[in-house]
Amino acid sequence: MSELFGTLPDGTPVHRWTLKRAGVRVRVLTYGGIVQSVEVPDRDGRAANIVLRFAGLDGYLTQPEPFLGALIGRYANRIGGARFPLDGLIYALEPNDGPNNLHGGPRGFDKRLWEAEPVEHGVRLTRVSPHGEEGFPGRLDVTVTYTLDESGALRIAYEAVTDAPTVVNLTNHSYFNLGGAGNAGGHELRLAASRFTPVDVHQIPVGEPEDVTGTRFDFRTARKVGSGYDHNFVLDKGVTDTPVEVVDLYDPATGRVLTVSTTEPGIQLYTADHIGDPFAPGEAIALETQHFPDSPNRPDFPSTQLRPGEVYRSETVYGFGVRG
Repeated sequence: MSELFGTLPDGTPVHRWTLKRAGVRVRVLTYGGIVQSVEVPDRDGRAANIVLRFAGLDGYLTQPEPFLGALIGRYANRIGGARFPLDGLIYALEPNDGPNNLHGGPRGFDKRLWEAEPVEHGVRLTRVSPHGEEGFPGRLDVTVTYTLDESGALRIAYEAVTDAPTVVNLTNHSYFNLGGAGNAGGHELRLAASRFTPVDVHQIPVGEPEDVTGTRFDFRTARKVGSGYDHNFVLDKGVTDTPVEVVDLYDPATGRVLTVSTTEPGIQLYTADHIGDPFAPGEAIALETQHFPDSPNRPDFPSTQLRPGEVYRSETVYGFGVRG
């Protein structure tokens, strides 16, 4: 079902869609494709919201930088120097993160209104990003479908087509706290990644991906997350046609478990150390499934190019459960 959630400054209505199945309730906004809440039970059957959120639309409009629960595009993460080459041309983007372009620019997909229609057990959002929007080439027709499966898992399926060569990298930017409140650093994380991409002072990958063995980046065996992470991990599975489980996140206090399965080759682990008011550092953990940051400038990374006649497809599934 949908309900009015608020209005934009020009009076345009924003709606909130509610998805309910198998004891899980998810709310999605037409503004920014934002996952506004995810309510799941703990080991004692008590439900709580496990993602950071604002209660009303004003929070998302006045404090957009945490990108709470937002649909990110055209390009998730950073493009170094806010420029990239494609077919012999250099495309200049607007920098909004020091010298870089971050999450699609100052008015990325997270700050746009999406058309919505119901689908079985979910909602489908659509939008046309015109040629030149935020400096990206080509008209991009985007469809993002949020559904709950029979187990209550949240499935986000992305599709896009273009009329000219371009680059695309879409994700969701939810911050998870499986306890519902407090610091998330005590959550235990297992991440199926044997390598990560080291970065420079501007968070742009440098050199080749490095082995996690013997470093603080090794989550191949579950351990407490801690703090100090804003890094891309190279998933061992690579790009896949169907989602493969790569994350197991567990909160010992409540027993809640989050699994993440994806078709993407990478995942950005961000421990929200610099998230800003009204949230506390380390209050939640972002796990952004993605292609690698700065891929348009790194031909050695999996390609993010999309050309006419091709279809961009990506899918991520967030599963919810309890343990112990």
